[in-house]
Amino acid sequence: MAQIVRRAYKYRFYPTPEQADELGRTFGCVRLVYNKALEERTRAYITEGHRISYMESSAALTRWKRTKELAFLNEVSSVPLQQALRHLQAAFAHFFAKRSKYPTFKSRKKSRAAAEYTRSAFRWRDGQLTLAKMRDPLKIVWSRPLPLRAQPSTVTVTRDSAGRWFVSILVEETIPPLAAVKTQVGVDVGITSLLTLSRPVNGLTGEDGKVPNPQYERADRRRLVKAQRNLARKTEGSANRAKARLKVARVYARITDRRRDFLHKLSTRLVRENQTVVIEDLAVRNMVKNRSLARAISDASWRKLRSMLEYKARWYGRQVLVVDRWFPSSKLCSACGAQRESMPLTVRTWECTCGAVHDRDVNAAKNILAAGLAERQNACGAGVRPQRESSRTRQPAAKQEA
Repeated sequence: MAQIVRRAYKYRFYPTPEQADELGRTFGCVRLVYNKALEERTRAYITEGHRISYMESSAALTRWKRTKELAFLNEVSSVPLQQALRHLQAAFAHFFAKRSKYPTFKSRKKSRAAAEYTRSAFRWRDGQLTLAKMRDPLKIVWSRPLPLRAQPSTVTVTRDSAGRWFVSILVEETIPPLAAVKTQVGVDVGITSLLTLSRPVNGLTGEDGKVPNPQYERADRRRLVKAQRNLARKTEGSANRAKARLKVARVYARITDRRRDFLHKLSTRLVRENQTVVIEDLAVRNMVKNRSLARAISDASWRKLRSMLEYKARWYGRQVLVVDRWFPSSKLCSACGAQRESMPLTVRTWECTCGAVHDRDVNAAKNILAAGLAERQNACGAGVRPQRESSRTRQPAAKQEA
């Protein structure tokens, strides 16, 4: 059955000097309103024990606009300012639901420069987008077409640290499910090989079923180190330091863009060619605490890949199964099911007592697939990890014979 989803299409655009000035002022006003509203909420809760609602914050914004000190808020569109209050309300809702930490203030240097426009604050006509307070439409590079007869509901304008401008257009789109296939695949992630699949895939993996890790950060590390050293030599607050900072940001942007593009193509192919994809539940946040592997793990972006697989599977009628992180996928023999006591990371191939010789990663991918399918078929919902026999469950020999 086709699904109606809200999907964002992101494009790069090149503003005129007037548009850049208008958007720059809007970014600053959005940040100011967010921080001031957060300050008022914090003060009211600490001193009075009162939780300020969105309606109260909105009324306060109207009062701020009438003061002489903040009269400049009237010079930009009011919609992005209201959206900033809504985002703050959502942040507090997540905090009180214990889904996130307490909201923090937005920094001019570190926070993302963004402004969100709803339907009343932009005009979409004949494929051209014009924002409020602007006379001319944005010069957008249409790298891919919007869905036929799409009507944008929200437009978000951002400027990244490399000085590039982007517009994200949110539309409703009907996505038909893909035709059902019989193939299923288990996925084991790694560093040397980004993915190891339970079966080889033509054009994607070698005969061993492994997807090489492109390691984009490592490939551009020399360029990044050179740019960072150049930045460190510049005087604080100088124009040359601003130029050097921009060069560092552009290197980071190149790494991020190449990595994102690769992960999108990889996740799309896995979802299109397999009805079921089984992955491991990894605690990446804890794994990056290892200083020796933190950079390589961050460059691999396992969490980003999992997120892409999950939402694309929902779109196209596929299924992503997640195996418990404590499942001993590397220690189990995929042929006979025997489990080894230990398996150091230095062991890449091993031989089971049944005579089967395993590649560590390929064997783990096969076990992950089997465990995920077994968990799906288990109506009781019991775990698939082999349970060790405890001393409490062992019976004396006399009782067993009886």
